[in-house]
Amino acid sequence: MNRINTKLEEGKKLLSIYFTAGYPKLEDTTTVIEKLVEAGVDMIEIGLPFSDPLADGPTIQESSTAALKNGMTTAKLFDQIKDIRKTVDIPLIVMGYFNPMLQYGVEKFCATCAEIGIDGLIMPDLPLAEYEEHYQATFEKYGLKMIFLITPQTSDERIRQIDAASDGFIYMVSSASTTGKTSGFSSVQTDYFERIAALNLKNPQIVGFGIKDEETFKAATQTAQGAIIGSAFIKTLTEKGIEGISGFIKSIRP
Repeated sequence: MNRINTKLEEGKKLLSIYFTAGYPKLEDTTTVIEKLVEAGVDMIEIGLPFSDPLADGPTIQESSTAALKNGMTTAKLFDQIKDIRKTVDIPLIVMGYFNPMLQYGVEKFCATCAEIGIDGLIMPDLPLAEYEEHYQATFEKYGLKMIFLITPQTSDERIRQIDAASDGFIYMVSSASTTGKTSGFSSVQTDYFERIAALNLKNPQIVGFGIKDEETFKAATQTAQGAIIGSAFIKTLTEKGIEGISGFIKSIRP
């Protein structure tokens, strides 16, 4: 069974952390992953930096720009994490944009992910129909879960289509904005969370965008099975470096 499914079956509220590979320094990637595992996170999203990250707010964009300047590439990432399964057993997901995957070669990309031990992919700019028609068979051949995003504007019909095509979790974007919002959740967002919960989808939902502390983590996981923190964690890396990882995770889930 895929590690994502195994983790979801544990039944607890999951904490997933997103970070940009190659940031703050080029060779920090594996250290960040290992420190996050030591701190007790449940899943990790490894961000593959891209020059035009449409869904990302300024904090993640700046980390992507810095990582690219550091020399991060798809091939470099794969080389850095080729032995990661010797020390890490939690689910690892590569989150990025489709263009670098296409440039690398979709089949080659998926094969390399499988060889390394990557469990799933998040590609916000790969549409469901395109995935089903051209790439689903390849993803499944290599045992990779495709994680789709939904937003408050996604119709119930579309959500059910995504649910039917998924076999892992659904990434529930908390608001129709980029990452890195600093305010808490409004009644509009909590109504959205409850609307999705009422659909009784077969796949669990994990909330992303706007999670930054213990309060927002608890609010996001009232109805969802987990939450993803990206921008707030990147800020910690920027301000405190690798040494700040443990304290940050403990502040979210004491």
